[in-house]
Amino acid sequence: MVGLLIVACEIGFWLFILMGLTLRYVFKQKKWGAFFLVCTPVLDLILLAATYIDLRQGAVASVIHGLAAVYIGVSLAFGHQMVKWADARFAYRFAGGPKPKGKPKYGKERSVYEMVGWARHFISYVIGAGLLYGLTYLIQAPERTEALIQLVNTWGMILTIDFIISISYVIWPKKHPENITG
Repeated sequence: MVGLLIVACEIGFWLFILMGLTLRYVFKQKKWGAFFLVCTPVLDLILLAATYIDLRQGAVASVIHGLAAVYIGVSLAFGHQMVKWADARFAYRFAGGPKPKGKPKYGKERSVYEMVGWARHFISYVIGAGLLYGLTYLIQAPERTEALIQLVNTWGMILTIDFIISISYVIWPKKHPENITG
């Protein structure tokens, strides 16, 4: 059940964003557009409540239950950025806004971009791991919540790999082809 709810929440997230941006730019209904954009975190609360209820009723935690916390962490840490990304493209396509900029490719700008991305990943990890530990504490059944702690550890390794990749852009910034001499 929780797996289907995660899929439904992800679809709902993008539908709320699409509805909000369509109302804002196509139908010029800024207040209604803002309403739908603000509603996206409600999906996170529904998902968290359903996960808790499922575990509280005796379900053995699985990676799927853990993904609910991962989804919430990522949604909270990256959600505003994703909405901003979609908003810029909608404004360009439907409201004559400026052409959206892509991610920087070279130098200090790319280094900063990569480290900000890692910082968001770290924030999502802190939120998600906190939720996973919180669920484990609330359920008070370590034999049923072991998968949640394993997910925290796996995600921690992924976060470490992401840091190594991100910091490499700081240590060895990619130079613009015009600036390479040789």
